[in-house]
Parts: sequence; C-alpha cells; structure tokens
Amino acid sequence: MEVIVPSVALTAQSPRAVTAEFRRLLDGGARIICAGTARRSPRRLLALGYVPRYKTQLFGVTFYFSEIRKNEDIRFTVAYLAMQGDPRRVYARLFYKDGSLLWRSASHFARSRHENWIGKGDLKLICEHGEWFHYSDENTTDLPLELQAAVESLTQRTKGARTDHRATGLVLRRSSDTRLMAYNDFIAPRRRAAADPRNLVNGGRAIAQFTRENDPSSLEFVRGYEPDFSRHGIVDECASRSTLYGGRVRRFRILSKNRHVQYLFMATRRLAWIGHPQALTTELSSYGVRTIDVHVPDELVVPGMEYHYMETEDPPVWVSQIPPGFAGPVSPVDAWRADASRWLDALPVIREFRRRVL
Repeated sequence: MEVIVPSVALTAQSPRAVTAEFRRLLDGGARIICAGTARRSPRRLLALGYVPRYKTQLFGVTFYFSEIRKNEDIRFTVAYLAMQGDPRRVYARLFYKDGSLLWRSASHFARSRHENWIGKGDLKLICEHGEWFHYSDENTTDLPLELQAAVESLTQRTKGARTDHRATGLVLRRSSDTRLMAYNDFIAPRRRAAADPRNLVNGGRAIAQFTRENDPSSLEFVRGYEPDFSRHGIVDECASRSTLYGGRVRRFRILSKNRHVQYLFMATRRLAWIGHPQALTTELSSYGVRTIDVHVPDELVVPGMEYHYMETEDPPVWVSQIPPGFAGPVSPVDAWRADASRWLDALPVIREFRRRVL
C-alpha cells in the first residue's frame, strides 16, 4: 500500500505526560523487547535514565523517544516502538544520526581492539573489477522520510546532550568483527515483503543509472521516477542545523513524477545533495524502517561531505566514497570527510533542483 502523508511531528504532550503514558503501557502488560545486554531485565533501561520523553506516530507505530545522547561516534536516542496489533511488546531500538544527516535505526554493533562500528542492516552484492563483494546496504536502516523531521527536532529539545558509552551495548545485539549482515529480526520482514512481486519498486530494478562510468552528467532516471520539482511535487520543507555542514540545512521531501517514490533533498548555502530515495509503502518493521527498498546507484546519493581519507601512508592507500577525481577539500571539523560538491554539482538532477527549488 502506498500513501502520501505530510511529515509527522512530535506530539504536544509534556515530557512528564509521555513518560506516564509509557509506564501505564508497561503496567498494562506490555514487555520491552531488547536485543542487547539489557534483554534479561529490559526495564533496567528506564532505571538507567533511558526514559521516554517525546512521542509521535506513523503508519500504526507509536514511537517513544528518550533524550538525545552522544559519544565520539554518534548522536542518538533510545527509542521504544509500540506496534499496532501487538499490544504485549514494545521494542527498544537505537536511532542515530549519520554523517549524511539522515537518522537511522542501528541493526547491531561490533566493538573490539580491531573494530568499532554500527551495523547497517542488510547486505548488497556489488561487482568491482570483475569480482563480486558484499557490502552493508546502509539505506536499509534509514528511518522513514516522513519521520526524519520529528526525530531531528529532538536535537532542539535536548540542551547539552549527555555523553553516553553504554547505550549501544544495552540496546543492540553485539556481533563478531566479521559479521556485516543484520540478524533475522531485522532481515525476516524484508524477505517476506520482497517475496511478493507486487511490492517491488520498478520490479526490483534500479530507478536511475549512469550511462558512462565516473561521468555525473550521464545520469538518467527511468521514466516517471524523476523528482517532481513543481509545487505539486514538494510535500514539505523544514530546516535543521549541522556543525559538519557549517550551519543551517534546508530539507525538502519531493515526490517522483509517478508518485511511487519520494526523495529527500538537502541544501546548505553552498552544498546540495540527495538522501537515499524511499518507497511510499506503509509497512514498518519493529526497527521502525521500511521493508521495501528503492534501488539507485550509490553515486547518486553521495552526501555533501563524504568519507575520503588515507588509510595507510606506506604504501599510500586511500579510502573514499567520493567518485574518483572528484574529492574536494577536507572538512575543517572532520578529517575523515571531504567536500563532494565537484561531483554533486555536475549531476543534472542537482542542477535542476538548484534552479527550480532553491
């Protein structure tokens, strides 16, 4: 089922009222389901301060949010999801903000002497130089675009986010260093949804492509899936602030011309980029994410500041998610990221967005 709705906002309830409502939910028999070390005594999360203070609803899911916290890697909130039709369970999840400025639902994590990373959902198979490799499919953990503004507004409600290094282990399942793919509770709803061909966007095929390698001007959309930059195609607009991006960031939810897909365009005074597009389906998993994907080339959704750094000096080995030859200056606030505007500003869709919307 596809539905076009405005972006949701946090309810007008006071933090005390939201907390009281959540406790009544638990006193009525609902149990917190947690995948991390708090799973045997999940109410411990409340005793440790991860108490719901804010609330919103989308597609039959009630989202309860704790205050924003942070560590050296991420800014996050512990969220509790009450699913319509499942009154006995409330799922504890960790929502965090990615460098692309999208909020995501972490699937699992790994931490050791060698690794420290947040799991990013399902896997995708990519051919590189004639060989096939599995990579994390990060967009499978993106929260619905309809929910992004509400979660972002939490950052304005939390003054002086507390530093927190324990929430990740309490809430998320810990994996080995070598496990990229999420566990079955994340994967299974996706497999069930994808098994029905009627659910697939463009039959499961990409809705855009580059007809020439490493040439941003060669971008083409499948007919109908182009963003509709007319006033009828722009669902809503909001703004946020980002240290990485130097201040105010405008965010536009924009529909495709055939109304099967939605885009999130973001723009600062100097940069403009596209978040990964999403379907307009209404099924959400217990992680708060859509179960149906929209496939596009990674080069279409490069954020304004993207990973680009030297991993080793002898021999020099660069790690970069910016197309070859297009990396700009390194960020003054994050030495791991560089300016991707040379690539982005050459994309025809970004040029049209600047001309018709900005």
